Amino acid sequence: MKPLEGKEILILAGPEYEDMELQYPRYRLAEAGARVTIAGIGEQTYRGKKGMPVDVDVQVGEVRARDFDALVIPGGYAPDKIRRVPEALDIVREMNDQGKTIGFICHAGWVPISAGVLKGRRITCVSAIKDDVVNAGAEYVNEPVVVDGNFVTSRTPEDLPVWLPALIERIAQQG
Repeated sequence: MKPLEGKEILILAGPEYEDMELQYPRYRLAEAGARVTIAGIGEQTYRGKKGMPVDVDVQVGEVRARDFDALVIPGGYAPDKIRRVPEALDIVREMNDQGKTIGFICHAGWVPISAGVLKGRRITCVSAIKDDVVNAGAEYVNEPVVVDGNFVTSRTPEDLPVWLPALIERIAQQG
């Protein structure tokens, strides 16, 4: 049996997402047995920073946290747009309240910052938003992957090979 067999994973998408930070988890999570749903913030198709298109399955206003086991937020420029969508922030807050795994990488930390769920947490992110993370009340750690409770965080695309195994393990342990 695959480690994520029967698990439902939601990935948030927006304009100019970091291509590898959405596409790599999408396929690795599916390979591990999960059913992956891509949720957008208004458009049907988004292009990544490097031009890779992704079609969304649903819009964030149409999904409910209770229907998913985990949430993945890719970085790039998309998090700055996603953080402005109240329904996206609601999903982050609800999944956090339910103790579900939330994986975010690079600039994606902006979304949980805007959702108000970072205070007292230990996370990593791209150094460009370190001050934002600290100002939101989190402890910034410069490590390739940090697991703190239900959060699994990484810094940049170079960390994907350590982030995904940690993310898969956390989702599988969730029960």
